[in-house]
Amino acid sequence: MGASNNQQTTYLVLGLAGVATALALWYTLSSSTKGKQDTSKKSPNVDTPATASASSGITPQKSNVHSSAASTSASTAASSSTASGNEEDEKTLHRRIEEIDRKGKTLFKDKKYMEAAETFTEALDLIEAKKSNGAESGKSSSSLTRQIITLTNNRSAMYEKAALPDLALSDCDIVLNLDPAHSKARTRRLRILESQKRYKEAIVEVCALQLKYMNDNRDKIRLGLPPAGPQPVPQSKIEELVTLIQPEEMKKAQDALDAKSVDERALPSTYTILQLLKSFSGYNKWMGDAAKGGTVAKFTSQLEDLLDHVPRKSVEAYADNLAVKATLLSHRGRRHAFEKDFASAVKDFDEAYALVEDKEGANENDHEDMKKSIVNAMGSEEYARLLEWVGMCRHLRYDLKGSLECYERCCELEPENTELLVKRAGVKMDGAQHSDAEALFGKALTLNPTASDALLHRANLRMIQQRVADSESDLETCIRLYPNNLMARLRLATVYMAKEDMDGAKRMLDQAADFDPDSSEVHCYRGELHFARGEFGEAKAEFEKAMECDAYNPTPFVNAALAVINTPPSGGAMMPDFAEAVRLLEQAIKVDPMFHAAYVQLGQMKLSMATDLSKAREVIELYDKGLDYCRTPEELKDICCMRILTVAQIDAAHALHMDSLNMQ
Repeated sequence: MGASNNQQTTYLVLGLAGVATALALWYTLSSSTKGKQDTSKKSPNVDTPATASASSGITPQKSNVHSSAASTSASTAASSSTASGNEEDEKTLHRRIEEIDRKGKTLFKDKKYMEAAETFTEALDLIEAKKSNGAESGKSSSSLTRQIITLTNNRSAMYEKAALPDLALSDCDIVLNLDPAHSKARTRRLRILESQKRYKEAIVEVCALQLKYMNDNRDKIRLGLPPAGPQPVPQSKIEELVTLIQPEEMKKAQDALDAKSVDERALPSTYTILQLLKSFSGYNKWMGDAAKGGTVAKFTSQLEDLLDHVPRKSVEAYADNLAVKATLLSHRGRRHAFEKDFASAVKDFDEAYALVEDKEGANENDHEDMKKSIVNAMGSEEYARLLEWVGMCRHLRYDLKGSLECYERCCELEPENTELLVKRAGVKMDGAQHSDAEALFGKALTLNPTASDALLHRANLRMIQQRVADSESDLETCIRLYPNNLMARLRLATVYMAKEDMDGAKRMLDQAADFDPDSSEVHCYRGELHFARGEFGEAKAEFEKAMECDAYNPTPFVNAALAVINTPPSGGAMMPDFAEAVRLLEQAIKVDPMFHAAYVQLGQMKLSMATDLSKAREVIELYDKGLDYCRTPEELKDICCMRILTVAQIDAAHALHMDSLNMQ
C-alpha cells in the first residue's frame, strides 16, 4: 500500500510485471500479398508473321489484317517464352541457393564459421544479382525476400560464433528491417548487446520479444486464460537488466537534484510537515508559544519600525539591531508555522539565520567578532531556537549536511536536550547512517527513558532494519508511558500487519479510534487492514472516510486507487475502473507533489491506457516530474525503474511498427 514503508519493493515488482500483464501490448504485422500469376503455354500451331504472308496468298488489305493478328500472336508467344524462361531461371536459382545453403550448414556443423558465412554471402550475392536484373515477379520477389531473411539470419549466427559481434549485429538489423517480428534475430541481438554491456539497447529487445509474445496470446489474455508456452525471456532477465541500467540513471537524476540550490528545493506537503512536527515531544509547547506570542502583522509592524542602516563601525548598536531583527523574524517564522504557512516560515528563518551569521559582512575583517556580538545580543535561548528551526527547515529541503550542522551547534548549547538528539538521529536515518542514528536514540533515552519521540522514531528505524520485535517493544513502551499517543498506536498496528497479526492490528486501530475517531490516519490504516484481507470494497470506504477527514493526506488517494484496481469488475465490465483510479492518483499528486508512490502507480496505469505512442511518452514526462521531487535514493530507484521500463517499451513498440500500447 502507498502508506507502508515496507512496500517499496511492491512498486518495483508491479512495474516489472507490467511488461507482461497490465502493460500487455499488441501489434499487427503486414503480410505480403501473394498473387497468382498465369503462365501462358506456347502453341505449336502459331506461325510467325513471315510464314503466314508467304503461304496465304491473300490480298494486301486482307494480308494487312491477318498480319496484325499474327503480330499479336507473335508478341504473346514472345512474352510466354520470356515468362517460361524466367520461371526456369528462378527454379535454377532456388536450386542453387538451396545447394549453397546446405553447404553452409555443413560447414557450420564442422565449426567452420567464417567459411559458412562466406557461403551464405555467396547465396545472398546471387539473389542480389537476380534482383538487380529487375526480372522477378511479385511472387518471386516475396520468395526471394524470405530467402534473404533466412540466409542473412544464418550468416549473422556464423558471425556471432566467429566472435564478430558487430557484423552479427549488422545482419540482425537487416533481418529485423525486413521482418520486425523475427524472434531469432532479436534474441541474438539481445545476447550480443548484453555481452557488449549495451544494457539500454538490450532491454528494448527484451521488451520487443515480450510484446510479440503478448500479441500472439492476446486473445487468451483478454479471456483471462494463461498464454501458450513459456515467456520468451524470463522475468529475472528483465530485473537483471533494470538493475544494471539503474545506477547510471539514478546518478543522472541525483546530479540534477544536486544541481539545485537549497533555496530551489521544494518543501514537502503541508500534511507531511505537520506529521513530522507532531512526532516530536516539543510540538505542543512551541505551538502554544506561537499562539500567545503575537500575530504575523504584529511582528511585521515591529520589523518595519526598526532602524535601517546602523553603521557597522558602531559594533554594539549594529549587533543589537541585527539581533532584534533576527529575533523578530524567528518569532514571525514560528507564527507562520503555527498557521501552516511553511514556505513563509522557512523564508523568515533563513533570513534570520543570515543576519546572525553576518552574511553581508562575510568579507569584513571583524566578521567573526561581529557574529559573536550578534549571538550575545540575541541570547542563548533565542539563538538555540533559531538554530533548531533552521535545522528543521534544512532537513525539510533535504539539505542533510546543513541540517546536521545547525542541530549539532544547538546541541553544544543544550547538550541534554533529548529532542535535539532525536532530530539529529532523524537526519542520520535519511542519510542511511543507521548506526549513528541508533547511537543518538540511545543517548536520548539514557538522558530521558520516557522520551516518547525517541521511542517512536527508533521504532521506525528498527522497522527499516527489519527488527520487528525491537520495534514492537519500543512502541509498546511508548504506549504504556503515553496511552493517548496516537502515532504509537498506528505504527504498532503496522507492526502487527507486518507480522500478519490482523486481529492485533484491528485491536490497536480500534483503540486509536477511541482517542481520535476523526483521524484521517486511523481510517487510512483501517483501509489498509481491509485491503490486506482482500476486502477491497470495505477498504475503499475507509480510504474515502480518510479523505473526508483530511483532504490534504495523499495516502488514502493512492490506496483508494489500488483498491479500485483490485476490485473485480461488475455489471458486465471487462476491466476495473481505471479512469477512477487515475483520477485518485492525480489528486494524490496534486495534494502532495512529493508523494512518489502516486507517480509509480499512475505511470503504470497511464501506460496501459495509452491510445498511441505520444500518450505513452507523456508517462515519461510524468516520471521526470516525479524524479524532480524525489528526496531519497529509494524514491529515485522506484521511479527510475519505471522510467527505464517505459522508455524501453516505447522504443520496442516503435521497432515493431506498433501504433499503440493499448491491447484493447
